[in-house]
Amino acid sequence: PPRSTLFPYTTLFRSLRFTFWLLTLMTLSFHTNGSEASTPLYIGIDADFSAVAVDGGVAIKRGVELAVDEINEKGGLLSRPVDIILKDHRGNPARGIHNIKQLATQSDLIAVIGGVHTPVALAELETIHQLNLLYLVPWAAGTQVVDNQYNPNNVFRVSVRDAEAGKVLVQHAASRGIKRVALVLERTGWGRSNETSLTLAAAEMGITITTTRWINWQQKKFEEDISAIKSDKAEAIILVTNAPEGAVVMNELAAQNLTALPVISHWGIASGNFIEQLNVEPDLLNLSVLQTFHFNYQKHTKAQQLLEAYHSKYGLVDPEAIHAVTGIAHAYDLVNMLALAVTKAGTTDVDALRNTLEDLGTFEGVLKTYDPAFTPTQHDALMAKDYFMASFDKKGNLVVLENQ
Repeated sequence: PPRSTLFPYTTLFRSLRFTFWLLTLMTLSFHTNGSEASTPLYIGIDADFSAVAVDGGVAIKRGVELAVDEINEKGGLLSRPVDIILKDHRGNPARGIHNIKQLATQSDLIAVIGGVHTPVALAELETIHQLNLLYLVPWAAGTQVVDNQYNPNNVFRVSVRDAEAGKVLVQHAASRGIKRVALVLERTGWGRSNETSLTLAAAEMGITITTTRWINWQQKKFEEDISAIKSDKAEAIILVTNAPEGAVVMNELAAQNLTALPVISHWGIASGNFIEQLNVEPDLLNLSVLQTFHFNYQKHTKAQQLLEAYHSKYGLVDPEAIHAVTGIAHAYDLVNMLALAVTKAGTTDVDALRNTLEDLGTFEGVLKTYDPAFTPTQHDALMAKDYFMASFDKKGNLVVLENQ
């Protein structure tokens, strides 16, 4: 046929071909955007799930899970769901470093949540900063975990700070009229961190440290040390250990008929199966324990909502019987702070998130209203005024001490 007759068909063909390619591009674009929207953002947890601080590790995991559930119910972050990656460092610094390197290979990782052990956290700091990861601490209390040499500093903590804990532990002794204390410290970076803070606080408050005794991880006997503490006429012991070593100390006190001797403990004994390892009923011990959160201490609405969510997900349990409850609250607040930072920054870029966390503003958490939680020069959200003392009841549950 003549060219003029073919023209309409040629035009139609070109039009159809253009429409085909346009639809193809739109489909690919939709698929790409839809795929990205369904790809999770990740939060890593690097904690002890199998060694001496399992209660603390599980509590941290549950705090993260409860926060992530709420975040996902509201549509996730940046319109993407949030998922969790678990790593068990077993209380071993080398394993912790290995875990951090593995987590860093995960694309779309927002941050890493640390665990109970200060020695592991300290060992991980170099790798964390070399890989430029955001590291959020819901437990490890060593002062140097946050007061490190790194600038910029990628570590943010909602937890006890040893430099502040020393003041509270010594002040508790002073409030009971105690003038002479013995220190029992685990032989780690955490123990040394507390030796510094306790020695300074004791000097400021006019309390004499009669002796400092060290206990190794997995040490089984403490007879000679307790005898020395008794000979030095200490009126109380300030204890800084995790659950297994704490039980060794308390069992030796019972063996030497010294259960009436006041023991003022850092919170490490509440991170594992301390009660199960005792040879004496816990309420027969003169034992008090540092804490930051308890459902019978923080009674405001947000804390009660967390308790309801806990019951819904993990089953009904007496609030006093929830193990290592501080880890739950700390991790829950940290993840929600992280979520707010991601929303405000509009990105998961670590440098942007670090800057946003340092300028987050007022944040209503389950522990308290943070005003603010962090600043460019302060990456610790809790101080001495946020700590209190608890004790163990007949069931082995922590209860808040009255008259604080």
